[in-house]
Amino acid sequence: MTESMLLTGARLPGGARVDVNLVDGRIESVLEAGDTSIGVSHDASTQVVDLDGRYVIPGLWDKHVHATQWALVSRRLDLSAAVSAADAVGIVAERLRHGDADAGPLVGYGFRDGLWPDAPHRGLLDAVTGTRPVILVSADLHCCWLNSAALAQHGRGEHPTGLLREDDCFAVTRTLGDVETDTLDSWVRDTARAAAARGIVGVVDLEMSWNVDDWTRRIRSGATELRVRFGIYPQHLDRAIDAGLATGALIAGTHGLLQVGPFKVITDGSLNTRTAYCFDEYPGLEGLAHSRGLLTVAYDELVPMLRRATQAGLVPAVHAIGDHANKLALDAFERLGVGGSIEHAQLVAEVDFERFARLGVTAGVQPEHAMDDRDVADKYWPGRTGRAFALASLLNAGAELALGSDAPVAPLDPWVTIAAAVARTGDERAAWHPEQAISVEDALFASSDGRRALESGGPADIAVLELDPLVASTDELRRMPVAATLLGGRFTHNAL
Repeated sequence: MTESMLLTGARLPGGARVDVNLVDGRIESVLEAGDTSIGVSHDASTQVVDLDGRYVIPGLWDKHVHATQWALVSRRLDLSAAVSAADAVGIVAERLRHGDADAGPLVGYGFRDGLWPDAPHRGLLDAVTGTRPVILVSADLHCCWLNSAALAQHGRGEHPTGLLREDDCFAVTRTLGDVETDTLDSWVRDTARAAAARGIVGVVDLEMSWNVDDWTRRIRSGATELRVRFGIYPQHLDRAIDAGLATGALIAGTHGLLQVGPFKVITDGSLNTRTAYCFDEYPGLEGLAHSRGLLTVAYDELVPMLRRATQAGLVPAVHAIGDHANKLALDAFERLGVGGSIEHAQLVAEVDFERFARLGVTAGVQPEHAMDDRDVADKYWPGRTGRAFALASLLNAGAELALGSDAPVAPLDPWVTIAAAVARTGDERAAWHPEQAISVEDALFASSDGRRALESGGPADIAVLELDPLVASTDELRRMPVAATLLGGRFTHNAL
């Protein structure tokens, strides 16, 4: 049976009034309001929805999320306000004194120690936690701070400071998702509903688990609010190849919602953890081991890994934050003659901007990170911040941008992302390197999975807005009221 919907009284950004006809999950026509020159496929069974002058745009995508981590964060102790290690310890002590009788590990999230006057240490936590295991995860997910009880629990009782970085940290944080499946799935579905309410129709989920099973189960159980492309990590490459998974393939029995995503490789660390791999030393770390950051996958290891993945049909997504890590990732793409994406691309050498376009490598960027990291970038990348989070430089060089949040590092909210890309500020301060701002049109395109406008034949994935994004203020963009979201012609959010 044909399913059809007619959206009347709609407006495109810029003000043109249109009627949008949806048939069987796709856009059949976008016509000037009242235009009857082209027949549309609807009858008495067609659902007619009057949008009363609201604005319609292609449904939005977040091209870089960690869905399970985002779902878990709201259940963890919030450390985002901590301005020192001592302050973080005080927040932990307060939680232990009031209202946390659980005997399991206390997990906190969100500290940023890059500008702290004191250093995290196991002893500081031990003084207030006793035998209760405590694990505090940084906002960038690249380090975690454990007390002695937690270190012993994870087989690291001899670690001198309790501050674990990169792979040592990931080994711990992977265990924190060990929540009962039904409970975790319900939390993730809450996240999906919240995303749909912000105009999101799809995400690229780069959780480190074997995500195909998780999302297949969730979708078959009714979590149909989003399209999902799931990432595959090196530890699962053999399994993915054996299963015949190739980027772009749809997973059977998921209503066309679940698709194989990229092959994700993390080659360096992060700015806040001072492990992003750079050409220059970090101020204050001169002469020390890893003073230029940490290369977690060497070039000679990266090339054969990517070759094997691409030969199996998997498109690479390489995490690179420091300028040296970005160069090496681009070198690997060039050597193999393949495209893909570099995730984050936070600090790029001037000579490397044009290589993104020339090599067909998408820059998967998270504009809100620039707002969170502007001060720590000024401290640890002095004299180089003009090419940090350089969205305009990438666009001007011809590169394709794909915007995302990296949730939970930043909120899973495309309007927060878009506002940061356009305004280069997230508070009352002046724009940080405003020359790297991009237009609203370019930010929307980079958030719309390659769709610049609603067009006949395209998917009926649509966000309905109360305001025209092209003339909205920065504050209005960040808080954009979303009236409805449609995925495949059905409402996943409806506040009309």
